[in-house]
Amino acid sequence: MRNMFTVPMRNMILLIIALKGKAHGYEIIKEIENITSGVWKPSYGNLYPMLNKMVEEGLIEPHEEYRGKRRLVKYSLTDKGWTYLKEANEVALRGLYMAVQYHIMLREKLETMGYGREMETETLEEYLKLLENIRETLNTQIEALKKKLEERREELKRNP
Repeated sequence: MRNMFTVPMRNMILLIIALKGKAHGYEIIKEIENITSGVWKPSYGNLYPMLNKMVEEGLIEPHEEYRGKRRLVKYSLTDKGWTYLKEANEVALRGLYMAVQYHIMLREKLETMGYGREMETETLEEYLKLLENIRETLNTQIEALKKKLEERREELKRNP
């Protein structure tokens, strides 16, 4: 399980921090649990070594805050972190494209072997559901980016 989630966990952590602006460990764990629909909840013992490693690599930077006497460390992305996240997103999109192409080629091969008819309805329904989820996720991200872009443009108009 560790190898399967190591890179995606790093990318999820960076994405969560990017979306929140700053995030502390508990927020990150809760968001990962939410993103994976409760299937996976990283432990503090897994999360904090990764956060420390990302600080050392210059991807994120810690910010200490105090709530009363309680010390809270929130993390934000550095320029290097934003670059890493952008590149990871491009890799993920290429991977998604390749997975879709693989699925199409496999389906075509199975159909030529006579397996298509009995599998077709269920497979197509699952594939349609997957694509609808991807579309919904992309539409949400597109709208969020449009809003952020508009806010930045407005800010630049006010403070050139």
